[in-house]
Amino acid sequence: MLDDRDRKLLDLLQRDADSALTDLAERVNLSPSACSRRIARLREEGYIDRPVMVLDRARMNVATTVFVMVKTAHHTADWLERFRAGVIDIPEIVEVHRLAGNLDYIIKIVVTDIAHYDAIYKRLVSRIDLFDVSAYISMETLKNDLAVPTGYAS
Repeated sequence: MLDDRDRKLLDLLQRDADSALTDLAERVNLSPSACSRRIARLREEGYIDRPVMVLDRARMNVATTVFVMVKTAHHTADWLERFRAGVIDIPEIVEVHRLAGNLDYIIKIVVTDIAHYDAIYKRLVSRIDLFDVSAYISMETLKNDLAVPTGYAS
């Protein structure tokens, strides 16, 4: 069971995984050794998937975001596996979600520009048969928070 200190610790870590242990311990009112043990337990219990560094997309020259909506005429396990294999090793594809409703998938792609997106699109459609593909270019990011709420975990 998670307590309030665990939740606070998880919240702090997901906002800055590079925080000093002493700072984390102070913010959750624990000794550094007790805080370290909690972090180890949270990792062991699977609450912490992995620590990451979030890169500045503009500095990495992939500031353009394209959301691609996909409809497919195929809904077999074999097609899904081919689709998964088709998107998994394209680094510009950073998220893929299977949807409920009138669209089947949404793909989030980060690219340098629209010509770059076109190259990714051609790569994708050469790998897998898609019925209908629509692209939407993000004009502005209003919120981009990787942190998830910690209050629901038990």
